[in-house]
Amino acid sequence: MPSSLQDIKTKLDAHVGEEVTVVAQAGRKKITERSGVLRSTFPSLFVVELDEDANFERASYSYTDVLTNNIDITFAD
Repeated sequence: MPSSLQDIKTKLDAHVGEEVTVVAQAGRKKITERSGVLRSTFPSLFVVELDEDANFERASYSYTDVLTNNIDITFAD
């Protein structure tokens, strides 16, 4: 991933509407993996609309989490 918040936002802007998988650290030795569609980007966060089998409809993540490697994003393509 890019090395600044603006670079991360720019890269995600190019993938709005595409399938993504987000792997997030959920605590000590725990990770969560969620798949869905990248719906929108905002100045400080982005929103992923999750697949139907998830407990939540959507999840939001911060660009800072990407920069600090707390989450990892992979695109379907």
